[in-house]
Amino acid sequence: MGKRLITQRRGRGTSLYRSPSHRHVDDVRLPAIPEGTAIIKDLIQAPGRTCPLAVIDINGRTDYQLAVEGTKVGQTILIGGDVIAAGNISVLAKIPEGTLVNNIEARPGDGGKFVKTAGSSATVVSRGEKVMVQMPSGVIKEFSPDCRAAIGVIAGGGRGDKPLAKAGKNVLTLRSRSTAPFKTKGVAMNPVDHPHGGGSHAHVGGPNCQKRTASTGQKVGFLPPKKKVKK
Repeated sequence: MGKRLITQRRGRGTSLYRSPSHRHVDDVRLPAIPEGTAIIKDLIQAPGRTCPLAVIDINGRTDYQLAVEGTKVGQTILIGGDVIAAGNISVLAKIPEGTLVNNIEARPGDGGKFVKTAGSSATVVSRGEKVMVQMPSGVIKEFSPDCRAAIGVIAGGGRGDKPLAKAGKNVLTLRSRSTAPFKTKGVAMNPVDHPHGGGSHAHVGGPNCQKRTASTGQKVGFLPPKKKVKK
Protein backbone atom coordinates (compact mmCIF):
# COMPACT_ATOMS: atom_id res chain seq x y z
CA MET A 1 0.00 0.00 0.00
CA GLY A 2 1.33 3.39 -0.97
CA LYS A 3 2.19 6.25 1.36
CA ARG A 4 0.72 9.72 1.48
CA LEU A 5 2.27 12.32 -0.79
CA ILE A 6 3.95 15.38 0.70
CA THR A 7 1.08 17.60 -0.47
CA GLN A 8 -1.40 15.32 1.26
CA ARG A 9 0.58 15.33 4.51
CA ARG A 10 0.87 19.10 4.42
CA GLY A 11 -2.86 19.47 3.83
CA ARG A 12 -3.62 17.26 6.80
CA GLY A 13 -2.04 19.93 9.03
CA THR A 14 0.22 17.93 11.33
CA SER A 15 2.71 19.69 13.61
CA LEU A 16 5.52 19.32 11.06
CA TYR A 17 3.65 21.47 8.52
CA ARG A 18 1.92 23.83 10.94
CA SER A 19 3.40 27.20 11.77
CA PRO A 20 4.01 27.59 15.54
CA SER A 21 1.47 30.30 16.24
CA HIS A 22 2.38 30.42 19.96
CA ARG A 23 5.72 31.98 18.95
CA HIS A 24 4.20 34.65 16.73
CA VAL A 25 4.10 38.15 18.16
CA ASP A 26 0.99 39.54 16.48
CA ASP A 27 -1.05 39.29 13.29
CA VAL A 28 -0.09 42.93 12.52
CA ARG A 29 -3.13 44.88 11.37
CA LEU A 30 -3.41 48.57 10.69
CA PRO A 31 -4.81 50.48 13.71
CA ALA A 32 -8.60 50.45 13.92
CA ILE A 33 -8.80 54.16 14.75
CA PRO A 34 -9.49 56.44 11.74
CA GLU A 35 -7.22 59.28 12.91
CA GLY A 36 -4.64 59.79 15.60
CA THR A 37 -0.95 59.60 16.47
CA ALA A 38 1.33 56.85 17.71
CA ILE A 39 4.89 56.72 19.02
CA ILE A 40 7.41 54.00 18.16
CA LYS A 41 8.62 52.51 21.44
CA ASP A 42 10.86 49.71 20.13
CA LEU A 43 11.90 47.70 17.08
CA ILE A 44 11.84 43.92 17.60
CA GLN A 45 12.43 40.73 15.66
CA ALA A 46 9.37 38.52 15.15
CA PRO A 47 9.68 34.74 14.56
CA GLY A 48 8.02 33.62 11.38
CA ARG A 49 8.34 37.03 9.72
CA THR A 50 10.94 38.28 7.29
CA CYS A 51 10.82 41.86 8.57
CA PRO A 52 11.16 43.48 12.01
CA LEU A 53 8.16 44.86 13.87
CA ALA A 54 7.69 48.30 15.37
CA VAL A 55 6.16 48.40 18.85
CA ILE A 56 3.94 51.49 18.91
CA ASP A 57 1.96 53.21 21.65
CA ILE A 58 -1.52 54.48 20.73
CA ASN A 59 -3.17 56.39 23.57
CA GLY A 60 -1.57 54.10 26.16
CA ARG A 61 -2.32 50.91 24.22
CA THR A 62 0.48 48.78 22.75
CA ASP A 63 0.20 47.71 19.12
CA TYR A 64 2.52 46.23 16.48
CA GLN A 65 3.17 47.42 12.94
CA LEU A 66 5.55 46.42 10.16
CA ALA A 67 8.77 48.41 10.50
CA VAL A 68 9.47 50.75 7.60
CA GLU A 69 12.88 51.82 6.35
CA GLY A 70 13.86 55.17 7.85
CA THR A 71 11.77 54.89 11.01
CA LYS A 72 13.37 54.97 14.45
CA VAL A 73 12.53 54.63 18.13
CA GLY A 74 10.76 57.73 19.45
CA GLN A 75 9.34 58.72 16.09
CA THR A 76 5.73 59.90 15.89
CA ILE A 77 3.46 58.18 13.35
CA LEU A 78 0.41 59.97 11.97
CA ILE A 79 -2.69 57.87 11.31
CA GLY A 80 -5.30 59.07 8.84
CA GLY A 81 -3.62 62.35 7.88
CA ASP A 82 -2.27 63.56 4.54
CA VAL A 83 1.38 63.98 5.58
CA ILE A 84 3.59 61.81 3.37
CA ALA A 85 6.38 60.43 5.53
CA ALA A 86 7.85 56.98 6.17
CA GLY A 87 5.71 55.00 8.59
CA ASN A 88 2.58 57.16 8.37
CA ILE A 89 -0.77 55.50 7.63
CA SER A 90 -3.37 57.04 5.35
CA VAL A 91 -6.13 56.21 2.88
CA LEU A 92 -5.09 55.70 -0.73
CA ALA A 93 -7.18 58.67 -1.85
CA LYS A 94 -4.80 61.03 0.03
CA ILE A 95 -1.54 59.41 -1.13
CA PRO A 96 -0.01 61.08 -4.24
CA GLU A 97 0.99 59.20 -7.37
CA GLY A 98 4.48 57.71 -7.27
CA THR A 99 4.48 57.13 -3.51
CA LEU A 100 5.79 53.81 -2.23
CA VAL A 101 3.32 52.05 0.09
CA ASN A 102 3.00 48.74 1.93
CA ASN A 103 0.48 46.73 3.97
CA ILE A 104 -2.43 47.68 1.69
CA GLU A 105 -5.99 46.83 2.64
CA ALA A 106 -7.98 44.67 0.23
CA ARG A 107 -11.22 46.14 1.57
CA PRO A 108 -11.61 49.20 3.79
CA GLY A 109 -11.07 48.25 7.42
CA ASP A 110 -9.62 44.74 7.01
CA GLY A 111 -6.25 45.78 8.49
CA GLY A 112 -3.97 45.16 5.49
CA LYS A 113 -3.50 42.16 3.22
CA PHE A 114 -0.99 42.99 0.49
CA VAL A 115 2.77 43.79 0.42
CA LYS A 116 3.89 42.64 3.88
CA THR A 117 7.31 41.01 3.30
CA ALA A 118 10.72 42.51 4.00
CA GLY A 119 12.07 44.90 1.42
CA SER A 120 8.84 45.03 -0.60
CA SER A 121 6.71 48.00 -1.61
CA ALA A 122 4.02 48.97 -4.09
CA THR A 123 3.62 52.19 -6.07
CA VAL A 124 0.51 54.34 -6.38
CA VAL A 125 -0.02 54.87 -10.12
CA SER A 126 -3.25 56.86 -10.43
CA ARG A 127 -6.24 58.03 -8.38
CA GLY A 128 -9.90 58.38 -9.28
CA GLU A 129 -12.99 56.26 -8.65
CA LYS A 130 -10.47 53.47 -8.14
CA VAL A 131 -6.84 53.82 -7.05
CA MET A 132 -4.44 51.93 -9.32
CA VAL A 133 -1.41 50.46 -7.53
CA GLN A 134 1.52 48.65 -9.12
CA MET A 135 2.30 45.61 -7.00
CA PRO A 136 5.85 44.25 -6.43
CA SER A 137 5.20 41.64 -9.14
CA GLY A 138 4.55 44.39 -11.69
CA VAL A 139 0.81 43.72 -11.87
CA ILE A 140 -1.37 46.83 -11.63
CA LYS A 141 -4.23 46.26 -9.18
CA GLU A 142 -7.16 48.53 -8.37
CA PHE A 143 -8.26 49.38 -4.84
CA SER A 144 -11.02 51.39 -3.23
CA PRO A 145 -9.95 54.97 -2.40
CA ASP A 146 -11.02 54.28 1.20
CA CYS A 147 -8.48 51.46 1.62
CA ARG A 148 -5.57 52.38 3.87
CA ALA A 149 -1.87 51.70 3.49
CA ALA A 150 1.39 52.46 5.25
CA ILE A 151 3.88 54.72 3.50
CA GLY A 152 7.40 53.56 2.73
CA VAL A 153 9.41 50.40 2.04
CA ILE A 154 9.27 47.57 4.57
CA ALA A 155 12.54 47.15 6.46
CA GLY A 156 14.75 44.06 6.33
CA GLY A 157 15.27 44.00 2.58
CA GLY A 158 18.88 42.78 2.82
CA ARG A 159 18.06 39.59 4.70
CA GLY A 160 19.08 37.42 1.73
CA ASP A 161 22.61 38.86 1.56
CA LYS A 162 23.75 36.96 4.65
CA PRO A 163 23.89 33.19 4.05
CA LEU A 164 22.34 30.75 6.50
CA ALA A 165 25.71 28.90 6.50
CA LYS A 166 24.42 25.55 7.72
CA ALA A 167 21.50 23.23 7.08
CA GLY A 168 20.28 23.16 10.68
CA LYS A 169 19.66 26.90 10.74
CA ASN A 170 17.78 26.65 7.46
CA VAL A 171 15.53 23.94 8.90
CA LEU A 172 14.69 26.02 11.98
CA THR A 173 14.13 29.16 9.91
CA LEU A 174 11.69 27.48 7.54
CA ARG A 175 9.94 25.64 10.35
CA SER A 176 8.74 28.94 11.80
CA ARG A 177 7.15 29.64 8.41
CA SER A 178 5.66 26.11 8.14
CA THR A 179 7.76 25.44 5.03
CA ALA A 180 9.58 22.20 4.26
CA PRO A 181 13.39 22.69 4.20
CA PHE A 182 13.85 20.45 1.17
CA LYS A 183 11.85 18.97 -1.69
CA THR A 184 12.44 15.61 -3.37
CA LYS A 185 11.45 14.93 -6.97
CA GLY A 186 8.77 12.32 -7.46
CA VAL A 187 10.85 10.44 -10.05
CA ALA A 188 13.60 10.03 -7.43
CA MET A 189 11.27 8.23 -5.00
CA ASN A 190 10.19 4.63 -4.74
CA PRO A 191 6.86 3.51 -6.21
CA VAL A 192 5.42 3.22 -2.70
CA ASP A 193 6.09 6.91 -2.04
CA HIS A 194 4.98 8.60 -5.26
CA PRO A 195 3.14 7.78 -8.50
CA HIS A 196 6.20 8.87 -10.47
CA GLY A 197 8.61 6.69 -8.48
CA GLY A 198 10.38 3.52 -9.52
CA GLY A 199 12.22 2.45 -12.64
CA SER A 200 15.90 2.27 -13.41
CA HIS A 201 16.07 5.88 -14.47
CA ALA A 202 14.35 9.18 -13.76
CA HIS A 203 11.31 8.83 -15.99
CA VAL A 204 7.65 9.15 -15.12
CA GLY A 205 6.76 6.06 -17.12
CA GLY A 206 3.35 7.28 -18.21
CA PRO A 207 1.20 10.37 -18.67
CA ASN A 208 2.03 12.98 -16.03
CA CYS A 209 -0.78 15.38 -16.87
CA GLN A 210 -3.62 15.55 -14.36
CA LYS A 211 -7.10 17.01 -14.81
CA ARG A 212 -7.81 20.36 -13.19
CA THR A 213 -10.68 18.97 -11.14
CA ALA A 214 -8.41 16.43 -9.40
CA SER A 215 -7.92 16.70 -5.66
CA THR A 216 -4.82 18.33 -4.23
CA GLY A 217 -3.11 15.03 -3.48
CA GLN A 218 -3.59 13.76 -7.03
CA LYS A 219 -2.14 16.79 -8.79
CA VAL A 220 1.34 15.41 -9.38
CA GLY A 221 2.98 16.45 -12.63
CA PHE A 222 1.51 18.99 -14.99
CA LEU A 223 -1.92 20.51 -15.41
CA PRO A 224 -3.49 20.66 -18.90
CA PRO A 225 -3.34 24.01 -20.69
CA LYS A 226 -6.37 26.22 -20.52
CA LYS A 227 -8.79 26.00 -23.42
CA LYS A 228 -8.25 28.69 -26.02
CA VAL A 229 -11.27 30.93 -26.41
CA LYS A 230 -11.79 32.63 -29.74
CA LYS A 231 -12.46 36.34 -29.40
